[in-house]
Amino acid sequence: MTEPSRPNPTSTDRRVNSAAVDVVTPDPARAGVPISAHAPMVQLTPQQTTFALIGLLLGVFLAALDQTIVATAAPIIQKDLNISNALYPWLTTIYLLSSTVMVPVWGKLSDLYGRKNMLLTGIGVFLLGSVMCGFSQDGIQLIISRGVQGLGSAALFTVALSIIADIFAPEQRAKFSGLFGMLFGISSIVGPLVGGYLTDNISWHWIFFVNVPLGALAIYFIVTTMPALKRDWGGNRPGIDWAGVFWLFLGTIPLLVALSLGKNEVLSGESGFLWTSWQILSMFALSLTGIIAFIATERRVKEPLVNLELFKNKSFAWGTAAAFVAGSAFLAAIVFLPFFMVNVVGLSATSAGLTTLPLTFGLVLGNIFSGQLAARIGKVKPIILSAMVVLLIGFALMGFTLTSDTSQFDVGWKMFLVGVGLGPTIPLFTLAVQNAVQPRDIGGATALVTFSRSLGTTIGVAVLGSVFATVLGNSFASGRAEIVQSLPLEQRSQFASFNAPSGGGGGGASGNFDLTRIKKQAEAGIAKQFAAQYSTLERAINSGSIQAFQALKTNPQLPEQLRANLERIPTVALSSEAGRTQVLEQIKTNLDTAQTATVSSTSSTLNRVGTAFKQAATDSVTSLYKFAILLVLLAFIVTLLMPEAPFRRGNPTGARPAPAVE
Repeated sequence: MTEPSRPNPTSTDRRVNSAAVDVVTPDPARAGVPISAHAPMVQLTPQQTTFALIGLLLGVFLAALDQTIVATAAPIIQKDLNISNALYPWLTTIYLLSSTVMVPVWGKLSDLYGRKNMLLTGIGVFLLGSVMCGFSQDGIQLIISRGVQGLGSAALFTVALSIIADIFAPEQRAKFSGLFGMLFGISSIVGPLVGGYLTDNISWHWIFFVNVPLGALAIYFIVTTMPALKRDWGGNRPGIDWAGVFWLFLGTIPLLVALSLGKNEVLSGESGFLWTSWQILSMFALSLTGIIAFIATERRVKEPLVNLELFKNKSFAWGTAAAFVAGSAFLAAIVFLPFFMVNVVGLSATSAGLTTLPLTFGLVLGNIFSGQLAARIGKVKPIILSAMVVLLIGFALMGFTLTSDTSQFDVGWKMFLVGVGLGPTIPLFTLAVQNAVQPRDIGGATALVTFSRSLGTTIGVAVLGSVFATVLGNSFASGRAEIVQSLPLEQRSQFASFNAPSGGGGGGASGNFDLTRIKKQAEAGIAKQFAAQYSTLERAINSGSIQAFQALKTNPQLPEQLRANLERIPTVALSSEAGRTQVLEQIKTNLDTAQTATVSSTSSTLNRVGTAFKQAATDSVTSLYKFAILLVLLAFIVTLLMPEAPFRRGNPTGARPAPAVE
């Protein structure tokens, strides 16, 4: 890419001259030949295109697969490495933090040093983190290694989408961008299966080592088939805006940490702080300081990390805002669904995971057909709006028709509809933003819309997690109070402090309500209690002490019926061994009868508690989808405000194919 030396251009100069300076060609004689601002930077042969695309897809698949494959093995990893409950959430949190904050940085680096170089670097960092994860021997090592993985994964998706914009015209981008969204759907199926198989049959370490051959294959295709895709800055390449990087990190890292750790309630052994705690409020204040300083810095530097001039482009500004709002609703459909399927529908954890298959199929179909349709009609806005209508219908069905008696099939077809609506929102906002900016700004613009979506997702999960926790806690507390009030006085203390699993701002409930396990624990506790009572009675009666026997008749810890039966036993019965044996047999029979009655009564009460919890879980999940409806409506309005120009087709230059190697 050849760019003539000139003073720092104004934004107007950039728009006027960008078509002339963004030509990619290996032939110096053709340098400076203008192309359409919306034509591809470089033309590849069909074979080059195929293999370059394979390399890109493999790179993106690495990032998508890692998110789902690790989730499956996480409980085993926690047990094997003895990771505390306080550290456990950081296996995911650190990955989210490092990948989100690095998105704009990778976008800018790819503009300055070339897409291919940065994609290879990102894959290299990701593979380094994977190997470090695989060799980790304790929780701290694994968390640090996951952070390294996140640093590299940020480049895989962002730079790959920028490369798609470099080598394909907009009408072609629509077809291929959908493939990237489809990969996330496929990874949600393949990830748990591969993760479960490797963990059960080999070792959890191999869920990280499996990235190495996939990454090596991706590197091979990228190195051998992809052109450099970088500008020749002619000795005038700008430096990195390190001040902007610092303020960006200060503005986003405390914000993401606060959103990840903020909770409505913090139980013993959990990590996190109350939303109103000084720790959370301090992080929000620090984040606000960083954001203000970042904006001030970017407005005055010559080559900013984030070109704020892009926000003067209404298509870019509204498209980025729409991606943020849509991202905030995205995980509402996924994060809390397994919780509902386990606690309400009654599925196992594995079967609950398979419930996401209809959602995945919907996502895949939505991605594929939306891309094909966008390529045909030359616009994305009508498709996005139509998809949001479908998504609204899906969320409305989930929010207003789910009950505590809902079947797996009923949830499945509704989630398929949600997936069809969600699918197009993944690639098409990126495509709209890329179509709205000049080629020289595609890397930064793609990074910004990806960053916006990721940030929206994080904030959305935090907000929805708080809604979930509040509704679950309040609804269950109300149902539990009604049950406790209906119990006999002697039973009320058993259930007065009985609580549901807590939910935090980080994305859902921290545990499942296993009624079968709770019943077994209650039954074991009752058996232990009655065994202790019999042991006390046995010692007192075998002692032959009349005083000890009289004390038993007034012992308030013994069942009332048993004390009444003791009153009818004459003290003379304790004078002989045969008499004491007969008394103990009678007491044992009475205790067994009382124990059976207590177990039955407790089980009945626990069934009522379980029903109350199922209703509370249903109320909390449906409240999420109702809240998500508001988010989708907001995204719909913002998308309506987004101006859009039709795709410009064709390549007027007839540029020759770029070489397969540099």
